[in-house]
Amino acid sequence: MMSEQQKIRVAVVFGGRSSEHEISCVTAGSVMSAIDTDRYEVVPIGITRGGDWRVVTADPGELAIVDGRLPSVSDSGDGLALALDTPATFLEVAPDAVPRLVGRVDVVLPLLHGPFGEDGTIQGLLEMVGVRYAGAGVFASAASMDKVFMKALLTGQGLKTGPYLAVGDRAWATDRKHVLDNVAALGDVVFVKPARAGSSMGISRVPDATDAEAVAAAIEAARLHDPKVIVEAGIRGREIECGVLEGLDGRAPDVSLPAEIHVAEGHDFYDFEAKYLSTGSSLSIPADLPDEVTRRVRRLAAEAFDALGCEGLARVDFFYGDDGEVYVNEVNTMPGFTPSSAFPQMWAATGLDYPALVDRLVRTALNRRTGLR
Repeated sequence: MMSEQQKIRVAVVFGGRSSEHEISCVTAGSVMSAIDTDRYEVVPIGITRGGDWRVVTADPGELAIVDGRLPSVSDSGDGLALALDTPATFLEVAPDAVPRLVGRVDVVLPLLHGPFGEDGTIQGLLEMVGVRYAGAGVFASAASMDKVFMKALLTGQGLKTGPYLAVGDRAWATDRKHVLDNVAALGDVVFVKPARAGSSMGISRVPDATDAEAVAAAIEAARLHDPKVIVEAGIRGREIECGVLEGLDGRAPDVSLPAEIHVAEGHDFYDFEAKYLSTGSSLSIPADLPDEVTRRVRRLAAEAFDALGCEGLARVDFFYGDDGEVYVNEVNTMPGFTPSSAFPQMWAATGLDYPALVDRLVRTALNRRTGLR
C-alpha cells in the first residue's frame, strides 16, 4: 500500500451551476465509490448551484439517488479558493479566518455536466493554472456542448447528421413567424432542445412540426435552459450509442461495443425521467445490429471523436435509420457515470470494468500535456 505522501491526489469536482447539477453529483458519487484509494487520494470538491466551491464529504452514499430524491451540493460550509499559480493549489476560506491550505492536486476529474463545466469554462481555468485534467480540452468541450456548432463541424468532416435548425435569441424575438415556418419545413416530428444542455433537460418532442402553437411552447421550454435552441427533424430508426476512450500511448481511440436504448413504456423518447428515474428503460449491449453496421457505428464513433478534437473520453449517440443510414446525433464529452448510465455499461461489456475505467481516465489525464507544448 502506498503512503499518503506517495498517493496521486485527484480532485473530483462536481455539482455546478447548470440544470444538470444533481446528475453531476450522482456521477461523482459513483466515481468516488470505484476509485482505487490505495493509489489515489481523493479531494472531493463540490460547486453549489450558485457557483460557490466547497470541500465536501467523500461519502458516495450521500451522492446517490434515494427514493427518487436527487442529491446536491449544500450551500453551507467554508468556501474554497484556487491559487492562481502552478502546481494547482487549493485553499479553504472561512469568514474572519486565515485561509487553510488544502494542498496541491495532481489531476482533476471535472465531473460536471452542462454549462459552466462541460463547455470549456472549467477546462480553460485548469489550463491557466497548468493542472492536468480528464476529458476534452477547451475547444472540443465548447464545440461539443453547443449542438449547432457540433453538427456543423461533424458535417464539415463528412459525417452524416439529420436535418436541423438553429433558433437564436434575436431571431426568436424579432421574426418568430419565419422561425416557425422553417421548423414546419423540417418534416413531421421534431425534437426541440436547448443547444447547450444535456441529460435530456428541456427537450420536447413535437409530433407535428406544422403545429405552430406546440412548437412555440417547446421552444419556450427549451429557452428556460438556454436562449439558443436547436430543432432537429425526427429520424425514424433505432437509438444507438458508443463509448470512446482516448488511445493509449498515442494510438487511435478505443471504441466500445455499441448499445441500443429501449425506452420505458409511457415515454415518447429518452427523456430525463426515462433515463434516470424509470426502471423500465433498458440497454441492449451489444446492440443487435448486422456486423457491417456495428463496424460502421464503431468507426464513425472514432471519427466523430477525432473530428471534434476530443480527448479522454466521449459518448457518441447515433440513429440507425430505417433507411439504412447511420446518423451522428450528439457527442457528449463528459457522459454520465451513474449506475444506469450507458457509458460504463458499454465498457463493462467490452471488457473494461468500472474501477478499471475510472483508473484509465485518471492515467490518461496524468499523461496529457499542459499548455500547447
